[in-house]
Amino acid sequence: MKIMAVDLGKARTGIAVCDEGEMLASPVTVIHEHNEERLLKKIGQLVKEQQPKLFVVGLPRNMDGSEGESAQRCRDFAEKLQMHTQLPVTLRDERGTTITAHGYLNSTDTRGKKRKAVVDAVAATIILQDYLDFRRNQKNSQ
Repeated sequence: MKIMAVDLGKARTGIAVCDEGEMLASPVTVIHEHNEERLLKKIGQLVKEQQPKLFVVGLPRNMDGSEGESAQRCRDFAEKLQMHTQLPVTLRDERGTTITAHGYLNSTDTRGKKRKAVVDAVAATIILQDYLDFRRNQKNSQ
């Protein structure tokens, strides 16, 4: 099943998808949009192109596991995304994904404007790959 991940940000939102076999997550794009309605429309366009069957939205929890304002914003957005696309949405803990994304970009020597342009898509890819690994482990343990 094709799954699309969303790393919601205030100004930039990273998008990633996986293959039908749910083996590999890949970055798709970064949407530069502050307005939530326009962001939902742009994601709707990507849904038409990519044809996912499920969304995974990163949930930014605090390091102690508690949830703050950003987490509530993501929960609200996930609800709107589900209503807008009519696709199921699951939330996935995204603690540390941006730091991991920066680590990957350091290892590929991606710097400056190019780094800023892709870090959110890389973070979405990490969120999705984590979710795919979780699903695979759930299937294997049954």
